Amino acid sequence: MLSDFARRVLPLLGHLQVTGDVPDGPGPGSIVAANHSSLIDPGVVLAALARRGVHDPVVLAAAGLWRIPLLGGRLRAEGHIPVHRGDRRASDALDLAAEALAEGRVVVVYPEGRLPRRLDSGDRDPEPFRTGLARLALATGAPVVPLGQTGARRITSGSRAKQLAGLATSPLRRPDLHVHLGAPIHLTGTPAEATAQAHAAVARARSTAAGAAEPTVSEDAVELPERAPAPR
Repeated sequence: MLSDFARRVLPLLGHLQVTGDVPDGPGPGSIVAANHSSLIDPGVVLAALARRGVHDPVVLAAAGLWRIPLLGGRLRAEGHIPVHRGDRRASDALDLAAEALAEGRVVVVYPEGRLPRRLDSGDRDPEPFRTGLARLALATGAPVVPLGQTGARRITSGSRAKQLAGLATSPLRRPDLHVHLGAPIHLTGTPAEATAQAHAAVARARSTAAGAAEPTVSEDAVELPERAPAPR
């Protein structure tokens, strides 16, 4: 239901483009590792995955979301996984994610573990990753699909008032949103080495998304004739 909601609502907020290094979406039992830049970007990611044929991913998200009325009930019913940061239950999330992967579900992870604390609306490379993604991938052998997304901060970023204003005006502005899915990779080495591999892959995907979102001049554009000099 959440994926379908994102797919239907997101076009009202912005213009979404989805590209990939491979034509198919993430296969069953894959981990999607996404950069996290805005409160709205989970909707961007879900809508992008739905376009690639993934309609029922399992998302690891902050446990506080489960306390929100209605939303918490949907998260629980659809099998999404709460992450209790700084709690002895934090490791339970990886165990539940491993079970979902074994069942053939696609698992979405935000390896940064939090939103950036800056207030501007620009996009940057992801912040340092926590090791949970690497430990999950190394333990299960699941392929990791790096996902880079840009533009979500033009809908929600900055102070609470600015985020509400951005959300309210986005149907008029309809900012460009771009998601790029990299080719699947298998992480290797120690958790620290695997974390570095994942960070580099997601950073590349985000850079590709940012480049694709920039306006370009078509190579076959008609060249305008030079203006004739003014008569003397």
